[in-house]
Amino acid sequence: METSRTAREPRLPVFGAALIGVVALAAALAAGHLVAGLISANASPYLAVGNGAIDLTPVGLKDFAVRTFGVYDKLVLLGGMAVVMVLAAAVAGIVSRRSPVPGIVLIAAFGLLGGFAVAQRPDLSAVALLAPLASLIAGVGVFFWLHRLASATPQAEVAGASRRSVLLAGAGAVVAAGAAGAGGQLLAGTRDAESSRAAVGRLVPAEPAPPIPADADFAKLGTPTFLTSNRDFYRVDTALSVPQVRAEDWSLRLHGMVREEKRFSYDDIRGRPLIERTITMTCVSNEVGGNYVSTANFIGVDLGDLLLEAGILPGAEQIFSTSVDGWTAGSPVVAALDPERGAMLAIGMNGEPLPVEHGFPARMVIPGLYGYVSATKWVKDLEITTWKARRAYWLERGWGEQAPIKTQSRIDSPKGFETVPAGKVRVSGVAWAQHTGIERVEVRLGANGSWLPATLSREVGVNTWRMWWTEFDVPAGSHQVTVRAVDKSGYTQTDARAGTVPDGATGRHVISFTAR
Repeated sequence: METSRTAREPRLPVFGAALIGVVALAAALAAGHLVAGLISANASPYLAVGNGAIDLTPVGLKDFAVRTFGVYDKLVLLGGMAVVMVLAAAVAGIVSRRSPVPGIVLIAAFGLLGGFAVAQRPDLSAVALLAPLASLIAGVGVFFWLHRLASATPQAEVAGASRRSVLLAGAGAVVAAGAAGAGGQLLAGTRDAESSRAAVGRLVPAEPAPPIPADADFAKLGTPTFLTSNRDFYRVDTALSVPQVRAEDWSLRLHGMVREEKRFSYDDIRGRPLIERTITMTCVSNEVGGNYVSTANFIGVDLGDLLLEAGILPGAEQIFSTSVDGWTAGSPVVAALDPERGAMLAIGMNGEPLPVEHGFPARMVIPGLYGYVSATKWVKDLEITTWKARRAYWLERGWGEQAPIKTQSRIDSPKGFETVPAGKVRVSGVAWAQHTGIERVEVRLGANGSWLPATLSREVGVNTWRMWWTEFDVPAGSHQVTVRAVDKSGYTQTDARAGTVPDGATGRHVISFTAR
């Protein structure tokens, strides 16, 4: 009986077949990144799929990632994606040991997924589809080429010369992919916002913030410094790739329910008399006792002034703000117009132009509201509208509409489960109730101890946090300390525990420590 052609075709070794799939994946990603370097970093299929994954992630899981991994949540996502893609590419190679068709189909499916993810990006035009197209062509082409090369040698030689030739070809493809990826990174760097930021120079406010008094913090007693450095200021956003916007290319459109549409360039904003305000910002993902709260001196212009120049029409309810990467937020118009609140379009932070990762060239800052409704970074568009007409990114995902920051307090020293000498034990921390102000902080030792008032730092303003400290005589053994804040409205921080969804966590911070 004649042997079928399929039976006579050699099967590639498992490792070699898997390697072909992985090398083809590397070529695909590198080609996409190279072309994206000419267009936009977000056109990279890898980043586009990652951004799509962020958008589709359930709120609870996303909040868990922020709490668990902090600023590394995006790195964990990208790393996890890389592992899944490498495994899938290896499988594509293994199922193609006889014929390249299954692998080509799987790689093409990856390419189409990347194209779909790029097409969904609101910040990209149709030309961005060239990046996933290049990725698809490179991936399929390299896979077919390596598979054909590996299959060309008679089966008896597969383990010898063929393996060497495939390895050499694969190594060459990897080098080329690396060069293409690096080229994409260099091309993206030509639009680097850092050089534009450096050219802005020092920002000198016409109306500087009052000096921070020496007793505004108790850093020597274990609290944070009153002002948070730009490097240490918390960062929570959905951007996998930090938007690179040059000041000379930036503009802000103000439109919608206004008498006159306005457009401002960076020079327009910088040319106005700049104001400086000391503001504490808080992320809605901040758990009780969490670190997503920071304070800075922001420099910019009064957001309310810009709105009044445009002329707000009756019935307007929200400022629907859009970032250059397509992220959106909805802010109450009434909060932005409140002169006592001091909402800002900020272009500077702690005496410098905004760091790129914190929104350069410009961002919104509205004191007293969680960042997801008040602090759009890389802002490019403000549409004055109603709550019914437009629904912002997080509102669509079940978070609250108004989001005033809740009165909270935190213990910074001693740390949880720390061991300290018995005797006098100093306890210190921070409290905040932005736009209301902290009246007092009370601390108790033990679950049933008496609430005792703590010493408060000098108040800088109702929009900033306050530090506190106290001391207890503590015998040897295990102990528990609880803190609560009372704000200037008379509200005492509740002990009812609630998670961050939908509008911020509640509860009192409790830590345990051991005295010896």
